[in-house]
Amino acid sequence: MVYEFEGRSEKEAIDAAAEELGLERDGFDVEILESQSGGIFKKGKVRIRVHTRDAAPSPARAPSPAAPRREVLDNPPPADEFEAKVLEFTKKLIEGMGYTCEVAILFREEKKVGVRIDSEHASIIIGKKGKNLDALQLLVNVYAGRLGREDTRVILDSENYRIRREESLVRLAYETAEQVRRNRQSVLLEPMNPFERRIIHTTLNDIVDIETKSEGEGLYKQVRVSFRGRA
Repeated sequence: MVYEFEGRSEKEAIDAAAEELGLERDGFDVEILESQSGGIFKKGKVRIRVHTRDAAPSPARAPSPAAPRREVLDNPPPADEFEAKVLEFTKKLIEGMGYTCEVAILFREEKKVGVRIDSEHASIIIGKKGKNLDALQLLVNVYAGRLGREDTRVILDSENYRIRREESLVRLAYETAEQVRRNRQSVLLEPMNPFERRIIHTTLNDIVDIETKSEGEGLYKQVRVSFRGRA
């Protein structure tokens, strides 16, 4: 089984997982999904994914029904015709480019479904800074709209690129904020797609002496990080 936990530090998140699942530390594997260092104006946050090796938690220490965790489905079959068609279209799209792949449902959320692409050509499918993956994702979402599901967003991922990219952007946001605070000069980040810009804005939103705004035209805009003084 696969679960997710949060804490203010990696140790706190792992301890919470061990207690809620009723397992010893060597009874599960840990994958770091998100790590945000704390600072003067913001608490630290670590989100982990736990892969249990046992079929179920120990009955003596079964997790409370109210435990704040989210179960992550592991390679679930398509839930309906829409998911089946999206998987088929994605696979044919990539194979039409000349690359072999396997596709599967990665996650389901309200009005959102994730698709995982497994391929030995993952680096090409992802492309520089994820631009190939973004282009494929756009085509898949156009197809989803033609199926009458304009309200459902399809997210493509491969080799956990989205997670790794998000972690690097969070680190970039904090490092840039510290640089701006030291130098009192704004910094203009590299062009990013809307999803990536949203990560920068959200990460720095609660820091009282830092502000962000998007600049430029088109899909790939730049985020300017500026110092606005203490409240």
